Amino acid sequence: MKNIAVFGAYGQLGQSIMNLSYDYPQYHFIFTDVDTLDISDYNAIENFVSIFRPDIFINCAAYTAVDKAEQEKELAMQLNALAVENLAAIANRNRIFMIHISTDYVFDGKGYKPYREDDKTCPVSVYGQTKRSGEEAVLSSGCRAVIVRTSWLYSEYGTNFVKTMLRLGKEREQLTVVSDQTGTPTYAHDLATAIMTIVEQNEKIHQTEIYHYSNEGVGSWYDFAIEIMRLGKRTCTITPIPTEDYPTPALRPYYSVLSKQKIKSHFAVTIPYWKDSLEICMKNILNPVE
Repeated sequence: MKNIAVFGAYGQLGQSIMNLSYDYPQYHFIFTDVDTLDISDYNAIENFVSIFRPDIFINCAAYTAVDKAEQEKELAMQLNALAVENLAAIANRNRIFMIHISTDYVFDGKGYKPYREDDKTCPVSVYGQTKRSGEEAVLSSGCRAVIVRTSWLYSEYGTNFVKTMLRLGKEREQLTVVSDQTGTPTYAHDLATAIMTIVEQNEKIHQTEIYHYSNEGVGSWYDFAIEIMRLGKRTCTITPIPTEDYPTPALRPYYSVLSKQKIKSHFAVTIPYWKDSLEICMKNILNPVE
């Protein structure tokens, strides 16, 4: 039985993998977060590896507060780059296969067609810069790894755009939402499923490869909000606004649609349409199973 270590277990993706792990009894999962393992501490990871002997790393841990990162660059760099460098170095040394999660924010958003894995990166925020540094750490480590870039992640867990819109839609009669930033919402359960597909076919990977994964389809944050209100039966009126009317400390890519052709062809991954996945997630949020 192979051992899979999941870092960042309390985040949206980590919890989604935890929920999915019961469908994979052939693996033994070890879930950790900052309270049980500080991955910015190289010696702590080495000790963890010597005890649990993982065959696979799945790194979901990250500093994801995009705007706060502009003021907390050192902390963002520590979690998004230095900790990743530690994991990759130890993975290489111990021949551990590694899956690392990255972001569409490594691109500047000035493109006009879906970004491919080999397109030039040019992050426009501290968050994007630190995530790109994490990618570079994995790429230069020599470990056998997969970097998965994703976008606009949401789930039943934690705080995210879907849950925020549902709450505000109940509290307010009107909301304004940015309509000129285009991308694709990604349901964490679908991404977790894709990750486990890669795990099961990891023998195909001989060096570090980058793949893109989001749900199918394209929309703006305004489109996303409209669909949330419709499915949640909220009567709140949503008004579209341009980015310039909603200034934030960190710049966001205007266009961050990802091409998924590579992951679909290499791993035969079937990717659901974003509105279909949103409907499933919304049902789980609004009608939780005890």
